[in-house]
Amino acid sequence: MAQKHILIICGEPSGDLNAANLAAALKEIDPSIKISGVGGIALRQAGAEIIYDIKGLACIGLFDVLKKLPKFFILKKLILEKINAEKPDAIILVDFSGFNLRLAKDINKTIPVIYYISPQVWASRAGRIKSIKRYIHKMLVLFKFEQEFYRRFGIDAEFVGHPLLDIVKPTTGRKEFLTELGFSRLKTTIALLPGSRKQEIEHILPVMLKTSLLITEHLPDAQFVIAKPPQVDLNIYSRIMDNLKLNLRIVEGKTYDCIEAADFCLVASGTATLETSILQKPFAVIYKMNVLNYLLYRPQVRVPYIGMVNIVAKRKVVPEFIQFKARPKKISKVVLRILNNPSEIQRMKSDLAQVKSSLGEKGASHRAARIIVDFLNK
Repeated sequence: MAQKHILIICGEPSGDLNAANLAAALKEIDPSIKISGVGGIALRQAGAEIIYDIKGLACIGLFDVLKKLPKFFILKKLILEKINAEKPDAIILVDFSGFNLRLAKDINKTIPVIYYISPQVWASRAGRIKSIKRYIHKMLVLFKFEQEFYRRFGIDAEFVGHPLLDIVKPTTGRKEFLTELGFSRLKTTIALLPGSRKQEIEHILPVMLKTSLLITEHLPDAQFVIAKPPQVDLNIYSRIMDNLKLNLRIVEGKTYDCIEAADFCLVASGTATLETSILQKPFAVIYKMNVLNYLLYRPQVRVPYIGMVNIVAKRKVVPEFIQFKARPKKISKVVLRILNNPSEIQRMKSDLAQVKSSLGEKGASHRAARIIVDFLNK
């Protein structure tokens, strides 16, 4: 049997991690498979040949996309040339929907295209469903409701579960981690997760820090830890935190340890809300972006919540403070109320446990890989 060749396309750090886990699972099932693609460090370490590094590709909002359009045109041309020259057996698109759906249209079913990690068409820009139905051979989705959603439109979708269930694991115990930080395990610890992109952090971290200052007025012994992704420059945080009077530490590359050590978390909307849910830590969602971008995108959103935990639960499990409602005074009041109410904390933890159980069983990457291998063999 001839060696199979798969081309994987992702565009952001979270997509790179999921693509890497998928690639590793594919190699485990069939070590002879050749994998190449657009990705980052994680996908390269999983054994893929990287034809283009994703550093700097992630975008927030229309204006950021417009600035990077020349880069996207060059990348699409490179991928199409690669496909034409090497004729891989399948293309796997991982998230990054703005670019990947346009790429699928240009591939135009000349090669099988599988989409792993669905575009959130159930939340906004529903017109993209037509493109998915026309140009995607198979959808591998992370949420049960996504499978039901796509099948209503006659799209071949299969629920594989969420890969975060295998990924989200603290590396250090709470007591040891707090000791390393010079923190007391008897004091209230609050983790700040302001996002993984420069633009997010610049908009969200100031809100979180002002909220933290207001919290210390009522909890003077509170201690704070910022979870910093490795790819983000430390200077961004230093500039925002200049002369700040808070008992605060910045910890790089240990997001799950930060969450595990916390009594409460302030979390930017995105993957981190599910990571915090899996660790069943009470939290609030905070999100703020460029006002023009928000005004452009808000009318397109058709779901009542922005946090995935609330979307999955179909009700408000955790409080959300979005854009104009992301006011430190309001946020701190809600956080203090929750921290002072043990029954509310218990209710939230119980709801988060239900959300976690709805994400399926561990082994999502391996299930997705098995479906892909079976698809290729057919």
